[in-house]
Amino acid sequence: MPPFHSEIEDFQASVGNMALLPLRTQVRGPAPTVDIPNDIIDESLYFWKSNIFFRTYEVKSEVDRVLIYITLYITECLKRLARCTSKLQGQQELYTLAISRFDIPGDAGFPLNGIYTKPEDPELMRQYFLQLRQETR
Repeated sequence: MPPFHSEIEDFQASVGNMALLPLRTQVRGPAPTVDIPNDIIDESLYFWKSNIFFRTYEVKSEVDRVLIYITLYITECLKRLARCTSKLQGQQELYTLAISRFDIPGDAGFPLNGIYTKPEDPELMRQYFLQLRQETR
């Protein structure tokens, strides 16, 4: 059984080699806000359990790179939640993780520099990642 890829095909813009996708969100950021039943975050949550079991993942589109990033972020969120003893502590921990300093493609500490390219506008990518992280939590 192959890993699941994003079913989203249409996107208007990109940052680096990632699609800049519309989100169902109240969080401000560069991604446009839309009212659709499922966005990339919903897809990532839906496919998370299936996709984490695969060692390799063939990137078929710029949208898949967003799916990969969110999948890895969900995994990090779950690791943090495992240490929490209450719902309030979990919410605080996820908020802190979402807004904490993080590396973007091109930075030495970014774990997947092999499949992501350094963006022409690093601040736009940082804002997009921040928006994705805040909406995913």
